[in-house]
Amino acid sequence: MADNNKNNNNNDDEVSVVPGTPEFDKMLFKLNKPVTEDNLGDLDYNGSRLQPVQDDLYAMPAFVTDDFNLFFIVSQLVEEDWVIAFSNATIEKGNEITDLSEPMTTGKGLNELGQKSPSDANQLLKYFNTLAEANRGEWRMVERPDSAED
Repeated sequence: MADNNKNNNNNDDEVSVVPGTPEFDKMLFKLNKPVTEDNLGDLDYNGSRLQPVQDDLYAMPAFVTDDFNLFFIVSQLVEEDWVIAFSNATIEKGNEITDLSEPMTTGKGLNELGQKSPSDANQLLKYFNTLAEANRGEWRMVERPDSAED
């Protein structure tokens, strides 16, 4: 009975936000541990592994077509927290990544993918849910100040 009360009345820890909504754009997936060489494989997706881009910044393709792409960006983007965000890449000569856009929240990236390919967005959402169930990370709501433009 205590478990039921804990699950039903504890609204402070969990916020239910539906993918595809503007509110989901504000969701960020926070990792429970920093990324190291030892745990890189824990975050593999669709046969790909995170690749170092620079110190403490990793990238990996999540979805790539001729007209739209989405890359995982894993880093300490928010204070001391390691997070999984997304970025769009500039791809030249078919396979050379020459630039990554400013990172966007996990939710915003999933919403953008959902507009292009709902089935791939659902597969990606399952990936994040699997990470959460394995206690590798959790969803968090973030608010970016309007004045924060870099």
